[in-house]
Amino acid sequence: MADITPLRGEGRTVGRITGIWGELLSEFFGTFVLLAFGDGVVAVAVAGLPGSGRAATPTTIFLASGDWLLITWGWAMAVAMGVWVAGGVSGAHINPAVTLAFAVRRKFSWAKVLPYWIAQVFGAFVGAALVWLVYDNAINQFNFIARTPKSGGQALSTFSIFATFPAGYFHGGYAGPLIDQIVGTAFLLIFVVAIIDLRNTAVGSNLAPLAIGLAVAAVGMSYGPNAGYAINPARDFGPRLLAYFGGWGRVAMPGTYHAPLGPNFTGYFWIPIVGPLIGAVIGVLLYDLFIGDVLHARLKKTEDVAGPIPESQLRETPQATAQSGGTIPETRQPDQSETGTRQTRRE
Repeated sequence: MADITPLRGEGRTVGRITGIWGELLSEFFGTFVLLAFGDGVVAVAVAGLPGSGRAATPTTIFLASGDWLLITWGWAMAVAMGVWVAGGVSGAHINPAVTLAFAVRRKFSWAKVLPYWIAQVFGAFVGAALVWLVYDNAINQFNFIARTPKSGGQALSTFSIFATFPAGYFHGGYAGPLIDQIVGTAFLLIFVVAIIDLRNTAVGSNLAPLAIGLAVAAVGMSYGPNAGYAINPARDFGPRLLAYFGGWGRVAMPGTYHAPLGPNFTGYFWIPIVGPLIGAVIGVLLYDLFIGDVLHARLKKTEDVAGPIPESQLRETPQATAQSGGTIPETRQPDQSETGTRQTRRE
């Protein structure tokens, strides 16, 4: 809508934000939205509902699966809203693992990877800070009643509002949570690249953000309890830094907590960073190996051309269909490639 006057005016500043700076603003703000609502829904389950008298006791959390479903659906909506907010400017990666995977297999510029990561972590930090500001009273009340002061490094429940930790049945081991993060993020990337791949059964009517949110919900419902399904290094590390500076101490950084009958972990902070980065690359490679290459081969056969064909300019003609004997079932004609390069439809 060109009739909306820019807040910055029409001067040189507007010109500066049409490139990488605009994309970084978008990644920051999209990740801010993601954490404001993602951490926000965890704050509701952990401190808001119990503290406001809407639970059995002031410290009753996760009594049944209801709270977990609240969190998984809340994170799903947080992801969808973050992608809707930022998608038109930067593509709304809002996840360093997504950025890395797109650089590896979707021709995203390697020069932008580190700046995107910084913007995403900073956005996550600020989003978590907003949640802390809004729920500070509820958090303090929960810690007081549960006798888990932040300063003692034992306030694990309220720390979980901001970042993740492994389940007690891993007994402090790294292998289980690391595998969990790799698997969860691999599935996330498989779903994301499938949803945005217009050669496949792509989502229409601007509903891709909602579908991506549903993908996150699926991962959370199926794999979440193992390690809190961070599946996003910025989502975990940014709020983790906030929690550390906010007084949660060693449970935040380096991620150490010991309980006789509960979770036990030492120096855990790197798991939700390294695991998702590995898993994202595996996920996009698996999608291309099993699905993407097949779609490419079908389209190439339909076009009947030698050598690689640009996936952003694929169109089926009656001649091409005749040459291929009409044997390529329901080959899609995308207006844009998987990498987001827009094309104008020529009728």
